[in-house]
Parts: sequence; structure tokens; C-alpha cells
Amino acid sequence: MSTSAAEHLARAVAGRHPELPETTSGTVRLDLREGGRTEHWYLTIDRQDVRVQRCAEDAELVVRADRDVFDRIAAGRLHVAAALLRNDLSGQGDLRLLMTLRRLFPGPPDARHPRDVAGSRPVAR
Repeated sequence: MSTSAAEHLARAVAGRHPELPETTSGTVRLDLREGGRTEHWYLTIDRQDVRVQRCAEDAELVVRADRDVFDRIAAGRLHVAAALLRNDLSGQGDLRLLMTLRRLFPGPPDARHPRDVAGSRPVAR
């Protein structure tokens, strides 16, 4: 069973993220639309520490999409940049922060780290 975006934001995003560049700081608001309702998530990124709140404050980057799009991102089935290029989501403000989001959400479930791939040897046929 895959995790929804709201579950992922509530449980896995807050805290220290050593994979984030130490120079990254800013605020991001995620607007998850569903029907006529919008759910707001506010992320404060301070170097490698991320704080998560539920509020609609102004942010340096505002990202809007349907809940389904964010759920697919949280499940690793959709990359943030691909969603932007397909107009599945929109971003307004400092788009450099958008690429930070890809590090806060999981990659594809079958993805392998490049170091793991480089260390493996092809099977002889």
C-alpha cells in the first residue's frame, strides 16, 4: 500500500535531511487541491533541517496540484520535475526550491542508488 502525500508530509519530512545541500534554506507551501477544498502544508527548510506545519502563510515557493499528483509523488511514481513539465503541478516563486522537494519525497520503488549499481557486476550469460 502506498503512502499518501499528507501521511508522508506528517511522518517523514520533518527533521534532519543530510541529503539536502547545506546551503539550502527557504520556505515552501504545498497546496493540495481536492474537489473544492485546498489543504495547505508549509515547509521551512533551514540548511538540512525541515519543519512542517499546516498553514497557508506566504512562502518563497508555492506549489499547487491536485491531491492525486502529490500522492503519486509521495509514492515515488511521479518525479516533481516531470509533473511540472506536464503541467500536473505549478510553482510560483523561487523554483530552485522545487528541486529540493525531490529529495524530500521518495524515488521510484524499484530505484537503486548509483553506487549500488556501479558496484554490481553484470551476470555472465
